[in-house]
Amino acid sequence: MNNQKDVIILGVGITGLGAGLTSGYPIYEANNCPGGLCTSYYREGYRFELSGGKWIFGVTPTLKRFLSSFGTLQEYTRSASVYFSRHNIYIPYPIQNHLWKLGTNLAKECLIELMAVSYDKPDTMLEWLYQNFGDILTRLFFKPFNKRYTADLCRWIAPQDNHKSPLDIPLIIQGAFEDTKAVGYNINFMYPKEGLAVLINRMAEKCQIHYNKRAFKIDIDTKEVFFEDGTSEHYETLLSTLPLDKMLEMTHLQVESKPDPYTSVLVVNIGAERGPNCPDDHWLYIPDSVSGFHRVGFYSNVDKSFLPPGSKNKVSLYVEKAYKAGQKPSPSEIGEYVQKTVKELIEWGFVGNVEVISSHWIETAYTWKWPESTWKQEAIDTLETHDIIQMGRYGRWQFQGIAESLREGLLGGIAI
Repeated sequence: MNNQKDVIILGVGITGLGAGLTSGYPIYEANNCPGGLCTSYYREGYRFELSGGKWIFGVTPTLKRFLSSFGTLQEYTRSASVYFSRHNIYIPYPIQNHLWKLGTNLAKECLIELMAVSYDKPDTMLEWLYQNFGDILTRLFFKPFNKRYTADLCRWIAPQDNHKSPLDIPLIIQGAFEDTKAVGYNINFMYPKEGLAVLINRMAEKCQIHYNKRAFKIDIDTKEVFFEDGTSEHYETLLSTLPLDKMLEMTHLQVESKPDPYTSVLVVNIGAERGPNCPDDHWLYIPDSVSGFHRVGFYSNVDKSFLPPGSKNKVSLYVEKAYKAGQKPSPSEIGEYVQKTVKELIEWGFVGNVEVISSHWIETAYTWKWPESTWKQEAIDTLETHDIIQMGRYGRWQFQGIAESLREGLLGGIAI
């Protein structure tokens, strides 16, 4: 292993692990365990993920072979739906490809609007949704869901990538009359047989990691990282997986453009008796919850290993609610929200007696972009002029899953 300290890595999430594995350079991590947001843990025999379901999609044969050297991977085929709780209606994801589920008349009206797609360039996500999916479907699902998903930023942020809301006209036409084939970036996904934490820990054993090293300041002149425990480390090149905005703050560097926004997420993990109406889906997109959450995922519908050994008629699930940056609720507000969420899930018949509740605040959960913004590239370029290379989902302010984040780290470690 390389023991030189001319290069150091900040953050031992998925990307940091990859960079550490292939470079051998030391990694400095704020917490006392590896994985960042991608790790599993146990409560009363239930297995949960720190930040909700973290499934591995987009795995190439080469990456699968690499990951399999650390643990057995199991493969799954996505089962996801849009759930209209007020009418107890499930429509397979993506909703635009299954219009027949809305009934003949409504499907016809939606189809007519979808055939009149505008090719004008929209400025915002909400404009993009109206232009691509029409008034009826946007008001029915896309607007209320994305208001929750983006914490109401959809009215101002730039459109997101099309792969999350695919627009395939032939499939949409077919789906107005019958079921269609599955589409999307996560049709098939993988998960380690022994849990994500086991896979992460085995990778971490091959790296040189310094835990409980929370960086709070970086001196770009002396090239020194200062940690909250009173220590510091010199570098010639710094690989950072920390959020892009936080790196600008720690280095006291500035760019001209307005910073792009992000949203936080409160994840509530629940272990409970399985309710009489609990669905078999892996996850649900929900536009109309009273409590304000936008997604419910069922760990144990993906794999029974998320349940206590030998348990019967149980369910392990997670609930996600988004918040604007800087609007973290107080402990009492979180407690009140959790109570309302559990009550709503019980009313839906998803859960019965609740045995375990565990909540986690994810400060930087989803990153967004203002229309025509150049902030991200300006920030990355500015940091690079001071030998700080940003990597990973939050380091480069872009959506990507575990597989792509790991691949970026592995290649970055090789390059450095």
